[in-house]
Amino acid sequence: MPTIEFKAGPFEGRTVAVTEDKMTLGRGQKCDIVINDRHLSLEHALLRRESGSWWIYDLNSSNGTSVNGEESEAVKLADGDTVTLGGTEFAFQVDGDETAAAKPAELATTADPSPTAVSGPKRGRKTVTGDTEEALEADDMKMVDALQNAYASLKEGVGRVIVGQEAVVEQVLIAVFCRGHALLVGVPGLAKTLLVSTLSHVLDLTFKRIQFTPDLMPSDITGTDVLEEDHTTGKRIFRFVRGPIFANMVLADEINRTPPKTQAALLEAMQEHRVTAGDETYHLPEPFFVLATQNPIEQEGTYPLPEAQLDRFMFNIIVDYPDPQEERAIIKQVTGLHRAELEVLLSGEEVLRLQQLVRRVPVADHVVDYACDLARATRPGEDEAPDSVKEMVAWGAGPRAGIYLVTAAKAHAILHGRYHATTLDVTSMAAPVLRHRVITTFNAEAAGVKSDDIIVKLIEQFRPREEINL
Repeated sequence: MPTIEFKAGPFEGRTVAVTEDKMTLGRGQKCDIVINDRHLSLEHALLRRESGSWWIYDLNSSNGTSVNGEESEAVKLADGDTVTLGGTEFAFQVDGDETAAAKPAELATTADPSPTAVSGPKRGRKTVTGDTEEALEADDMKMVDALQNAYASLKEGVGRVIVGQEAVVEQVLIAVFCRGHALLVGVPGLAKTLLVSTLSHVLDLTFKRIQFTPDLMPSDITGTDVLEEDHTTGKRIFRFVRGPIFANMVLADEINRTPPKTQAALLEAMQEHRVTAGDETYHLPEPFFVLATQNPIEQEGTYPLPEAQLDRFMFNIIVDYPDPQEERAIIKQVTGLHRAELEVLLSGEEVLRLQQLVRRVPVADHVVDYACDLARATRPGEDEAPDSVKEMVAWGAGPRAGIYLVTAAKAHAILHGRYHATTLDVTSMAAPVLRHRVITTFNAEAAGVKSDDIIVKLIEQFRPREEINL
């Protein structure tokens, strides 16, 4: 069992056993390990076990969290690492002496009460964000924990049908919880269509698939007015027959195979969640998502999506080939008799509530500044753009990029059990948000430089800022 050996601070010389897979540290009475150190925030750090490894996350504390002298937001701990929280320092032992360690509750009760400790019931988890203070209420925190459990169940449920592609599944779910649309780009046979239909089942959403072809008309998507005769009066009236766009989750399969006129039929639906036909406007069911697929290798008979429509997709997700082990598992599963039984794990109403929860996740001002700086650095006309961008980029990302970077960072944080978004969450979402918004020049294409290469260089140059010391 892992242990914490205190080297400095109120519990110097004491050892604590890490009894849970997720434990908070701070001076607040709601923490799992209460440390009466006035230099600590109420909830300072989170110690968490993930995939067999231990991580420590800074919970946007006032004085930061350092591991081996380096301040960071999230660090994977090794045996013997030294962690500093305010005026407290401890060594983390992966295999500590359980018999010599006190339980966290015992340690907290033997400590002298601190005059700076906060007493009374705690309503929400406070997070300092520059000049403002935001909070997730207790009910929101319960929803975050429930979402994390649901996320694990969703990955397990989808994994019964889709082998591998964990990053793709995560990004699609983040788009869903952010009320965004996603474009899945990959060669045929990578289960893009199967992934979307599987997600619609486990989320209990209505699902429609539209196969885009060169002869498809806008009315084939949105619907059309049909002339009918009223048998009671004998008069003829127009009745609107709804098209396949009227569903919670719409799969636009091979969206680049239809002309721009038909592609444009999705613009109002994607942005306004409504359809206008004649003089009438019809609202689409909520939640509503467009998940489109595109084949990157075939160019004949295709119509590239206009930039205005590409910009309405929150994510451009690359669906790559499986590795050898996953491909063997796919072959065995598809050629056998096994048929996975899928269960409904979330309802449409729960998805709507989780979308509101994502909007309420606190985000510090410097995280917003980082997302804004990263988006602006992709524009060759801006002063802060690097020379490589000015040479290799024709057009950079617009304001939607910054909005989606912050929103996606919020969803990424709570899916991983954290209560606030950080700059590391922004960098995790940078590639799917920016790759279709960074338009390269002819020189870049001739040199084989892609938008992903430019994004990687930008992240290296604009490294995430450390948490602000307040």
